Amino acid sequence: MGADKALVALAGRPLLAHVLERLAPQVDQVLISANGDPVRFADFGCPVVADASPQGPLSGILAALTRAAQLGATHLVSTPVDTPFLPGDLVPQLLLAAEASPEGLAIARSTDGVHPATALWPVDVAPALAAFLADGGAKVTHFTDAHHAALATFPDARAFLNLNTPEDLARAEALLKGAA
Repeated sequence: MGADKALVALAGRPLLAHVLERLAPQVDQVLISANGDPVRFADFGCPVVADASPQGPLSGILAALTRAAQLGATHLVSTPVDTPFLPGDLVPQLLLAAEASPEGLAIARSTDGVHPATALWPVDVAPALAAFLADGGAKVTHFTDAHHAALATFPDARAFLNLNTPEDLARAEALLKGAA
């Protein structure tokens, strides 16, 4: 959208503020995975973790898993910054689904498909993810499929609406106003 997506305004607030409002009550701590100058996120009060070797979303997840392990966490929840309508029960549902996965990994699914960037990751999957990336892997679903991720099903596809275009942003504005 021609700008740092995290800071694009939706209803007068940055997209990141909307995601934090939905996610923060469900977790112990929020980390922001972002490359570039971390100062741009200073007002959000969350540690910023940069990729060690930028190779796409999985690089950010690996960096966050490493930091989460250092903080004593057992799991990490990932979600894109451009999904401002995340469900209020995202984390409990991912945790419940993860019980069916031999590796404790779970990804979100709604009526419009799978949302692999919205997932629950056990921190002990980090070495396997590092090896996957070192071997040239990049696609999230290739990793999650190979590691038997369970699916957490959510009934409302709008909960995972990605805002990638000005039209998507206008649709989200309309949803917030109750017009759509």
